[in-house]
Amino acid sequence: MRGKSTGFVLTYGTFDLFHIGHLELLRRLRQLGTELYVGVSTDEFNDMKGKKCITPFQDRLEIVRAIRYVSHAFPEMNWDQKRDDIERYSISTFAMGDDWIGKFDDLQDVCNVVYLPRTPLISTTDIKNRVRGIDDDLRLKLVEILGIAYKK
Repeated sequence: MRGKSTGFVLTYGTFDLFHIGHLELLRRLRQLGTELYVGVSTDEFNDMKGKKCITPFQDRLEIVRAIRYVSHAFPEMNWDQKRDDIERYSISTFAMGDDWIGKFDDLQDVCNVVYLPRTPLISTTDIKNRVRGIDDDLRLKLVEILGIAYKK
């Protein structure tokens, strides 16, 4: 089944706090084929993975759907739907960021599997950590200025 002539590409992601790294990844993925299909992780699936999102699922889905590189965006509800989605959408290439290297090699019997480099110096985790740092700095300044006790 490898090397279908459709040239359809499939990827998945949470796409929380959408940033330039997400956009660059989607742009590069789209260059791999004629259409890009994107599964966006639901809030329930992210809970199962132990991930907490800032942006609700429906908003994340609409943001991804609005990106010109994306042909079709749909909910990702569990780990096991990938094979079904590959068949449903006649996918020839499954692609993810290189932070997932090796994790989806088992799909190579049904399509090509590609891992692309992440955009340097940007990630949702980094953004969340920076915001937490700002919150901590402000909290410490308030404690100092107001002379109040704070329990974390």
